[in-house]
Amino acid sequence: MESASCSAGAVGDGDMGSQRDLSSVPERLHRREQERQLEVGRRKQKRQDQEVEGEKSDFFAAAFARERAAVEELLEGGESVERLEEAASRLQTLQKLLNDSVLFLAAYDLRQGQETMARLQAALAERRQELQPKKRFAFRTRRKEDGGAAAAAAAAATTDAAPAAPAASPRPLAEEGPGLGSSWVCGFSHLESQVLEKRAEELHQRDVVLTELNHCTVRLYGNPNTLRLTKARGCTVLCGPVSTSVFLEDCSDCLLAVACQQLRVHTTTDTRVFLHVTSRAIVEYCHGIQFAPYTWSYAGIDADFESSGLDRNRNHWNDVDDFNWLARDVASPNWSILPEGERKVQWD
Repeated sequence: MESASCSAGAVGDGDMGSQRDLSSVPERLHRREQERQLEVGRRKQKRQDQEVEGEKSDFFAAAFARERAAVEELLEGGESVERLEEAASRLQTLQKLLNDSVLFLAAYDLRQGQETMARLQAALAERRQELQPKKRFAFRTRRKEDGGAAAAAAAAATTDAAPAAPAASPRPLAEEGPGLGSSWVCGFSHLESQVLEKRAEELHQRDVVLTELNHCTVRLYGNPNTLRLTKARGCTVLCGPVSTSVFLEDCSDCLLAVACQQLRVHTTTDTRVFLHVTSRAIVEYCHGIQFAPYTWSYAGIDADFESSGLDRNRNHWNDVDDFNWLARDVASPNWSILPEGERKVQWD
């Protein structure tokens, strides 16, 4: 009897287990169906996102090509200040279009767009340079007295033997020209261990060029159109909001604070950049570049940001493309984020 009871109990437990297994089948099927529907939804959303991105890319390509052609036409026939100013304005629109498309453009398309912008900016600067008034020359009256030629030769020899101008007098890159107001290009070159400065009224919407400076401190208050820094060694450059692009080339051991639409750094080493940029920055053939958020400030910087057209709420200071580093899953060894403990800089 006892054995029979145990057998019956075992059978009863088996029946209950089977019933539990059967009751769980609909639940498992329901869960699988939910997972299947979620996967279908994800795939559908992915296709829709790809279609939207494709439409955005097509719109960008058409709009960019149209604006680029308009700028090129203005530059080719840019024999007046008005046409060049219109070209500069449309270039800003083109740069904004590129910045707004960063999130969905492929890396190749973005690079092509940035290279086009750099080419057009260079062409604009060249055309502006061509329109600068030439210096006026005047012939000196020859001396009629005997020995006049000898005196002139002696004066020339004295001039050749005279010492170079003292470094305390900054060497400007461009002078103001009659008829056009101030020229479009300004800056400093071939100076060492100097403190250099330009105020807002001196550089507003002008192209600033700094070249061959050694251990100088440069403060640029205001809103320039572009900034180009080349062959700088051990310099500190502080610049207000730049409407378009900043380009660094062949620099080393420098400290920069810049705000701009586009930053491109080429053949530069061991340089810290405190940056506000509305598109992805680019480094090429560089090493030891460190980035941190833009923190320089001065009286009137809010008005300069507004004049520049830069979006203060958009800053891609840590979104950097290294064109010499193609591995997507490994960080580039050529640039890095400046540690927070090293970002405290006494600017003035």
